[in-house]
Amino acid sequence: MPLYKSITVNSQTAVKVWRIEESYAKLIEPLNLKPESLERVLNMKSELHQRGFLSVRHLLRNFGYTDQDLFYDSYGKPHLKDGKHISITHSFEYSGVIISDKPVGIDIEKQRPKIEIIAKKFVNYEFNYLNGNSPNYMRKLTVIWCVKESLYKLFATPGMLFKEHFMVIPFMLSDEQTVAWIDFQSKKYRYNTAFFEFDGFTCAYVIPDE
Repeated sequence: MPLYKSITVNSQTAVKVWRIEESYAKLIEPLNLKPESLERVLNMKSELHQRGFLSVRHLLRNFGYTDQDLFYDSYGKPHLKDGKHISITHSFEYSGVIISDKPVGIDIEKQRPKIEIIAKKFVNYEFNYLNGNSPNYMRKLTVIWCVKESLYKLFATPGMLFKEHFMVIPFMLSDEQTVAWIDFQSKKYRYNTAFFEFDGFTCAYVIPDE
């Protein structure tokens, strides 16, 4: 079973990443999906998305949960029946799950040059320290996107915009951590952020500041 990476963030928080190598048939065979999950996966048009969906259920099993323990609210945010907080991501051949006693978010993205074209859609403050001529420009943009996507998943509040409400503090790729802020409706929230790169992908996750 290709559990790619397992990280103990702290005593209440863990991250697991799966490399999706199995076929659809191999992935679904050992799973006991509830009817709505089975219907959802069967209606997916892309086998890549199907395999991503199923690999997340394998990560749940690795945490000691089943598909029956997971449900989604009206905003599409996942929850666990025991009250622990969960966030889910999958991108191409990787998927990831973070589970904690506190609200959390996670995102995995493939590093692709096109992110430079759309940077103005999600970057504002960060342009103050980014260097568009740097060979690391694409990688740093991918970190910023992953951090902001993780914040969005954590907060799951309509009206939030990556460019206007989320801010990522300056960082070096070698730091593998930074701080992010949400400034929304006259309130400010501080989050600790960690990130790592692997096989042409970036993963970031966020947890509230103590």
